[in-house]
Amino acid sequence: MTASAIAPAFALRRELAKKPAALPTSVTIDPVSADIIRGAFETICFEVATHLGRAASSPIINQSNERNAAIVDAHGRLAMGSIGTPHLTFVSQLTVRYGLLQQAKYDWGAGDVFLGNDPDAGGGHLPDYNVYAPVYDDAGELVTCIALQAHQGDTGGKDPGGFTLEATDIFTEGLAIPCVKLVHRGAKRVDVIDMIVRNNRFATFAGDLAAMISAVEKGARRIEALIARHGADHVRAAINHAIDETERQFRREIAAWPDGTYPATVFIDHDTAGTKDVKVHVEVTVSGEDLTVDLTGTDDRTNLTGVWNTFANSRGYVMVQLAAMIDPAIVKNEGLFQAVEIVIPEGCIANPPPNKPAALGSFHPACEITEAVCVALSGIVPARAQPQVYKIGMPNAVIGFDASGQMYMDQGVDCRSMDVSAVAGLDGWGACPSSLGNLLLGQAEDAESRFPVLNIARELTTDTGGAGQWRGMPGSCNVKQVLQPMMATAWMVSHDHPISGMGGGDPGSPYVNCFEVGSPNERRIALAEQAMLPAGAVMAYQHGGGGGFGLPTARDPEAVKEDVLDELVSEEAARTRYGVVLTGALEDYDLAVDAEATRRLRAEMAEADTGLVVAE
Repeated sequence: MTASAIAPAFALRRELAKKPAALPTSVTIDPVSADIIRGAFETICFEVATHLGRAASSPIINQSNERNAAIVDAHGRLAMGSIGTPHLTFVSQLTVRYGLLQQAKYDWGAGDVFLGNDPDAGGGHLPDYNVYAPVYDDAGELVTCIALQAHQGDTGGKDPGGFTLEATDIFTEGLAIPCVKLVHRGAKRVDVIDMIVRNNRFATFAGDLAAMISAVEKGARRIEALIARHGADHVRAAINHAIDETERQFRREIAAWPDGTYPATVFIDHDTAGTKDVKVHVEVTVSGEDLTVDLTGTDDRTNLTGVWNTFANSRGYVMVQLAAMIDPAIVKNEGLFQAVEIVIPEGCIANPPPNKPAALGSFHPACEITEAVCVALSGIVPARAQPQVYKIGMPNAVIGFDASGQMYMDQGVDCRSMDVSAVAGLDGWGACPSSLGNLLLGQAEDAESRFPVLNIARELTTDTGGAGQWRGMPGSCNVKQVLQPMMATAWMVSHDHPISGMGGGDPGSPYVNCFEVGSPNERRIALAEQAMLPAGAVMAYQHGGGGGFGLPTARDPEAVKEDVLDELVSEEAARTRYGVVLTGALEDYDLAVDAEATRRLRAEMAEADTGLVVAE
């Protein structure tokens, strides 16, 4: 692609990323009234997202809950995001901003509903469809848009699901939609909707799209009622107040951090073609109440495959991690972006040239971006330094046809424990990484009722949580059997570079994935594979555990003993990683800490690590 073709794409991204001005308003609003309106916004977003979850047809939305609603104001600022999937919270507003730039071109008006998913027009990866509707006041002035983003099971590309391992451009992955009108002045554009539905393999998509349209139409009516009750100028003033307050509170937190530049580098094992050690580098600079996150130094090799993250995703994932490291009571809106300068060099994997494939980039390097920010700031915000990641390369997706010839796809969004790291003062806990938040990972019973699969086992694996003064949560091994021949797809990373430990803690355990377990064709997936599995084939996916925090030899020996009793840590690891000597037998449940032997062993381990003799 020539430089003249690339330049406009980067210019558009710079335009979309500009910090918009406040909304014009003639009133001054008091904090209580502003908070009442802000609370109403939050309720509206929650209602819209819940409506979609209940009305959608496909399991990735109505079971797994991968959706997020947001209110974006007339200048393209995030006014409110719902309680949805955290990694979607800060992505959808750039798709709406693209539409806002094109209002005259696309003939915006009350009652309209739009759709966008194009990575080069402010979108995330193609499966994340963003449906949004503008809301006007009585004078015909735009006040807000209600936006709803959700992951769709297919995008109409080469492979079901849109995750093509060898894709070299966005067109291989599916249909890219910068902005298209689905509803005009309240009337559905049936021709357009039929065209979009036709470009999707799954019968459930039509119901998903209808549910998204009806959800944002409901949200628009709710906002119109709010405007009628409080007045458009008061609503605008409330948006300005909420954004200003978030910026003020965020800057106050930044001001409490020590000034300095904090670098971090994180690697992806390899791209989908096997190019090794793909780098994400970040430098976070604190200067008073100003914060800069600079990704200069991130990999910009042009021959990479499958590791291109959209600009909107990269920007959003930086903010996901920052938002997780500050007071959780701070409202998540555009004020966060107002307080931070985010630098993403043009041409690197976090801000790629136009038309690069983007589906897998939402796994990697998106996760490594958040991880690098967390590592960089772990020394100054240790109590909240948990990476907002899901280091799984991609889930094991299986695809087949039912008796009627209709294609189905089990996306592999199963219950699992992975990447749940410790922070200063707290062990890793829970069954999924915090980055997935309200993503309700699918239940075995639901998957088995929809697809010819059998979930054989899901259990925590001993010694897979990163050792530390506070221990990472172990990862689970998920074992699944296919009951009829079907195609399976996998991209494996995070074996050579598992999730980072913090503050001297060990990294989490590597990911390992095997196909056709127990057969002569058993094999470990070391790179990427798309293969036909015979009926009865078994897949075993060992998910990586979370990273530890702090030196393992600083962990309370009694806590180590309890971990051994719970079979989270082995007796061998208790001795070799934590320096804890136990007496008794696990099978008899009479383990006890030998305090003196533990003290001596830890002294020996410290001497071996530092070369210094530890005083008695």
